[in-house]
Amino acid sequence: MQQIVSDSHKLAVKHDADANAPVNYTCIFTHNLDEYEELVGTAIQLGTMALDTAMSPVIRLDRPIDTVAGQLDLIKIRKPDPKRTERGDADFTLPNYKSFKNRQLGKDGWSLISRPEMEMLELIDSDFDVLAYFSHPTLADVIEQQS
Repeated sequence: MQQIVSDSHKLAVKHDADANAPVNYTCIFTHNLDEYEELVGTAIQLGTMALDTAMSPVIRLDRPIDTVAGQLDLIKIRKPDPKRTERGDADFTLPNYKSFKNRQLGKDGWSLISRPEMEMLELIDSDFDVLAYFSHPTLADVIEQQS
């Protein structure tokens, strides 16, 4: 988890993101069902289910993990997906999402993903084995609203 956050942070900084943006959550992309089941089993031992979605359970860790982008207390374990060969992603929180979105959209590597409960700026760079996301509202906020 720490390596995914670290690599995602480096990716984000390379593409003009706020170096001080704290991590909101990280997602580990599994590449087969055995890995998925093993990681979900381990994650459940580290915390409690905060949200269960079709593609990934979200676990709130009992003890936050220190990362280069602050404390991490939410993790997702994504089911195997042939479209996601990367190792994972980290999602970062921005103080002014709208301004950041307007500045980044249209630049190489950036795209907008709209979901019913949030939208996300996705950052992809083939030099990295991870992705970076900037969501509004954050996943933590979405989970809180659904509770």
